[in-house]
Amino acid sequence: MSWQKEVEGIEQRRTLAQQLGGAEAIARHHAQGRLTIRERMAGLVDADSFREQGPIAGHSETDAHGELQSFTPGNYLLGFAQIDGRPCVVGGEDFTLRGGSPSSAGLRKSVYAEELATQFRMPLVRFLEGGGGSVPRSSGKTAGGGEGGAPVNATPRFMSVMRVMSHVPVVSAALGPVAGLPAARLVASHFSIMTRHTAQVMIGGPALVERAFGRPITKEDLGGPDVHLYSGVVDNVAEDEAEVFVQIRRFLSYLPTNVWEAAPVLPCTDDRNRQEQTLLSIVPRNRRRSYAMRRIVECVVDRDSFFEIAPFYGPSQITGLARLHGQPVGIMANDPDWYAGSMTADGAQKVRRFVDLCDTFHLPIISFVDEPGFMIGPEAEQTATIRHGTATLFAIMQSTVPWASVIVRKVYGVAGAAHFGPGGMVFAWPSAESGALPIEGGVAVAYRREIAEAADPEAKRREIEDRLAAQRSPYARAESFSVHDLIDPRRTRPVLCDWLNWIQPQLRDHRGPRSYTIRP
Repeated sequence: MSWQKEVEGIEQRRTLAQQLGGAEAIARHHAQGRLTIRERMAGLVDADSFREQGPIAGHSETDAHGELQSFTPGNYLLGFAQIDGRPCVVGGEDFTLRGGSPSSAGLRKSVYAEELATQFRMPLVRFLEGGGGSVPRSSGKTAGGGEGGAPVNATPRFMSVMRVMSHVPVVSAALGPVAGLPAARLVASHFSIMTRHTAQVMIGGPALVERAFGRPITKEDLGGPDVHLYSGVVDNVAEDEAEVFVQIRRFLSYLPTNVWEAAPVLPCTDDRNRQEQTLLSIVPRNRRRSYAMRRIVECVVDRDSFFEIAPFYGPSQITGLARLHGQPVGIMANDPDWYAGSMTADGAQKVRRFVDLCDTFHLPIISFVDEPGFMIGPEAEQTATIRHGTATLFAIMQSTVPWASVIVRKVYGVAGAAHFGPGGMVFAWPSAESGALPIEGGVAVAYRREIAEAADPEAKRREIEDRLAAQRSPYARAESFSVHDLIDPRRTRPVLCDWLNWIQPQLRDHRGPRSYTIRP
């Protein structure tokens, strides 16, 4: 007596589950330029590393003799895998079944994905495509006989979504239309990405919007990449799904497997003492001229290691990950090409979220500073810049990772404090300047009457500004020990590599989940 018949039933269901929504549904999916969920798994993870969980979760129908008549798999794929040899949990909706709207088994597996990553302390990657629920066409039940929902003592569905972010890296990719709970999962990530031509992210789809507002709208206009790269809903965009896989792998390569482990340090062939001649003249002597801050970053960090995050959201602030002599670090910088580097409401929220990312996964932060202060004007007031900026200051003061700040040019006002962590090292270039107000703002206030009474007010203002700027000395802050060192810009890389050696004991002590007090 054996269990051969039951084993055959297992294999039947496994075979049918591999077919997803069937050949026609898969063909329609491919025709829209999108991969199936199984193809996505294969494209991201190491070959032969995927170990599916719940492979025959779904719904079967049998005849009177118990013979399988049909099987519909749960429309969420989930499993353990490896990415570049490191363990992870990968999950995602199957759009070929129910358009990604979760079946009972699919919903349970999607919730379990977060629980699994938390339990095994592995990074979580989500492929998102579909809506958060569906309305049945007919319940087939009499009035008062509908389903009553989950028990009152059930764990809230979003609890696992929240908890996993405090323990392991979470990456989510929108690869098709994403709405409802999947859209919430997308933003509940440390890194979010969407495809340029196939993805849209929406709280509610066009039909709901038209019903509510009485006007038609396309999915692209409602939640395409041209909307969400600037809204901050997603961090990056990819031209196609293959590029999504590349960016996910690269992002995870900088982070530890979980908050109890150290970030991976890679062998480095780039000379730690490299000194780029470009840095000596990259900042113009004319204070009204801009320069390429990203070029400064690239000249200092390991070659080709800078991975920028959210370049179009809050563009006056640059954030990204890089390596310095093989060590993963967080990079912050001002971009003088946008509002002279001033911190806007969006820029403040971007910096706060980035600092929290680095602090959660104990990445040292290097800040290249050219901060003229908070953005001013009616729009700045309407967007609550001072509130968001102060919340960012709280995030920085609550951070526990080591900081090194390089004052490249300006440090002014309250916003200037957003670039210096507690107990951090501070280095300055000869081009550095600081104070309560930039010269331009101070002159406009202090010399207002003199400028107004001049025959040529604009010429008078520039004359005063130039005179005061010429009186500034690059040596004063170093002579008064207001910075740790005034350095030749070309020596920035070796100086920061020395700093990395000094902070290694701090990095070893900085493990486990973080916790924070209230922020404004």
